Amino acid sequence: MSEAPPPIRLRPGVPEDIPTLWALRTRCVREVCSSHYPPEVIARWSAAPAPASYRGLVAAGGAIVAEDRDGRVLGFGTVELAGAEIDGLFVDPTLRGGGLGRRLLQALEQRLAACPRIHVAAALNAVAFYRAQGYVVVREGGYPHPSGIVLACVFMEKRGAAPR
Repeated sequence: MSEAPPPIRLRPGVPEDIPTLWALRTRCVREVCSSHYPPEVIARWSAAPAPASYRGLVAAGGAIVAEDRDGRVLGFGTVELAGAEIDGLFVDPTLRGGGLGRRLLQALEQRLAACPRIHVAAALNAVAFYRAQGYVVVREGGYPHPSGIVLACVFMEKRGAAPR
């Protein structure tokens, strides 16, 4: 008989989480996104510090953190409430494929429930994940990253719960 997975709790992010969240984000960029981006892009992307606006986004309720019973961060997601946009979604690379990303995305979408459409600029490695969650491709393009690079991405959207 296999052991049940440890319970995972979702909670709002707080500004004090930012160093831990950013470290997980950097690890995900290096270990997961590297399958779809060249090394020079990964190097610039992963070296970028958290932008100054990140503190405000987290403080405004734009982050959801997944943690185990010991308080270890397993994943997190952020939303831009005003823009009805999923800003980021990162899961510990060792836990990929276990449903945590889907659970975090559902919690983020609940934060945007009043929006007629939810948007995401999906990293190339995440397009299949978002498609499986009901997002459709709007167009391919580039996301101007604060590090000065333009990240290839796919702009996607999903109908929200609010009437159009």
